[in-house]
Amino acid sequence: MAKKQKKLMKMKEKEDSSSYMQCWNYLKESKFYIYIIISLFALSILIGFIFPVFFIEAIKSLLKELAEKTQDMNFMQMFIFIFKNNLTTAFSGMIIGLFLGIFPVIITIINGYVLGFVSSKTADSIGAKFIFALLPHGIFEIPALIISLSLGLRLGMFIFAKEKSKSLKYNLENSLRVFILIILPLLFIAGIIETLLIFLIK
Repeated sequence: MAKKQKKLMKMKEKEDSSSYMQCWNYLKESKFYIYIIISLFALSILIGFIFPVFFIEAIKSLLKELAEKTQDMNFMQMFIFIFKNNLTTAFSGMIIGLFLGIFPVIITIINGYVLGFVSSKTADSIGAKFIFALLPHGIFEIPALIISLSLGLRLGMFIFAKEKSKSLKYNLENSLRVFILIILPLLFIAGIIETLLIFLIK
């Protein structure tokens, strides 16, 4: 019985290892799309930081609404709120990318600009220390978001493939695998870190 359990455990470990290898290989295949999203995100951050003048009232209203929603939350409620929001953004950005990849690009630009805007306002308040104030929030969340949006952009490109259904199936299966095995854990860790920081600052 013990030998059988060991054999099953080894088989499971081999399958897990194979699944992660498939994820990394697919990410390597998707590097062109990852570079596009990183470039758009960086450019949007830069614009938001240098020109924090667009959609000021909308962004302030959004930040105020978030503050009001979360002000009375305990640790677990805050974690669930952050994790759920990040999960929804990442997953919808990936799946709705099926529509020619337009939605991932829009989400990238909006999130980049808002991050640049917040960074600019934080820098005005505390100076160069704003980097250390914001860095822990994005160390896991931003890579997870970039990966999901990149995969969403790639998903939308199936329309230009010769074998559309085959391309869609391949990209969708691999995107979901990456989401479950890589993006989900990153967002979970990001949620814990962000929640801890919020309660430490209070």
